[in-house]
Amino acid sequence: MKKIVPFYYSSSGNTEEDKIFLKPIEYNLQCNDIHPYRQLSSLFNYWFKVSPDKLQLIDEVMQMVCNASFIFDDIQDEAILRNGFPVTHSVYGLHYSINAANYLQFFLIDDIQDEAILRNGFPVTHSVYGLHYSINAANYLQFIACEKLINLHPMAVKILIEQFIECYKGQGMDLYWKENFICPNEKDYNILTLRKSSWLVIVVIKLMKLFSTYEEDISSLTHTMGLYHQIHDDYCNLRYAESTNENSYCDDLTEGKISFLIIHALKNNPNDKKIINILRQRSKNIEVKRYCVKILESYGSFKYAKDVLDELEKKMRTEVDRLGGNSIFIKLLDEYKNKMLKTRWVKRKWRQLVSLYQLEEDKVKEIKGEDEELRHKIPQM
Repeated sequence: MKKIVPFYYSSSGNTEEDKIFLKPIEYNLQCNDIHPYRQLSSLFNYWFKVSPDKLQLIDEVMQMVCNASFIFDDIQDEAILRNGFPVTHSVYGLHYSINAANYLQFFLIDDIQDEAILRNGFPVTHSVYGLHYSINAANYLQFIACEKLINLHPMAVKILIEQFIECYKGQGMDLYWKENFICPNEKDYNILTLRKSSWLVIVVIKLMKLFSTYEEDISSLTHTMGLYHQIHDDYCNLRYAESTNENSYCDDLTEGKISFLIIHALKNNPNDKKIINILRQRSKNIEVKRYCVKILESYGSFKYAKDVLDELEKKMRTEVDRLGGNSIFIKLLDEYKNKMLKTRWVKRKWRQLVSLYQLEEDKVKEIKGEDEELRHKIPQM
């Protein structure tokens, strides 16, 4: 019986060695099983009709590229958790993780070419496997991806390298803003988002086009999708209120991230230094972060972000209709919207609970006060 080899192993390597080298990747794939970008290939194949064998290879390569980038992202963001799991480098060590990430990256180039805490509720990979081990695994994985694409199509490697360059430009600018506490304007944020969040969508589209006769231009849809995803992520990160864990609650504030809502608040209230000072602290204190959220609410930043998201959603639905419809894409948009509704429901329920608790507390104080007054009126025996 033929032994089943994981899809992310090198086709030219030693499987026993890969089992050792890519332990952080195996762990990180588990952490990102629920990421919405896992649906990309099937999402757009509604139109492109790529053959199953080619589609499977594209999907596997994109999973490899995506997970390698997550490891680097968690290290740069100084993350602790990813989707509830400790980050890879916290398990495998920084050097092992970096080596694994680079190892994957160079196989990817051969074939194609934040200090966060959580990703999707899991501790980020490098917090589980250690920083160096995780980086090594991520690099290795990227190169393996290239190895797999080298025989797919002569243009496949070029496509991947071009978008990798855009991704690293976006990541570099994001780090530069965050480390220097620079607030960009909304236009610069949109450019960064296209580089940092849309590159993966663009790679999938361009690879699928190599094997499809579909000729409609969907670049506007992909760009809008990338922007929507990033703003949606920024919104939900600061809106969730059901968790009181200091690591997971509003962790964008702990990372010092200049998110879409932060940009709106700072640009419209340039004399208020409270928000930027909170970001400088990289605080894990829940009360400090809740205070920052209240400031954002008072400045209308949540409402503004929601209004922008509503417009982007409307634009995508119109574009999908123009392209002849896509039930899978519409389902994804509905899931995004439901997640936003959930965050608002949770916030509302949290406030109701706090109000009820306050009412009960006031009532107890009132009873205690009456009891104390009555006690003084009773003659002492």
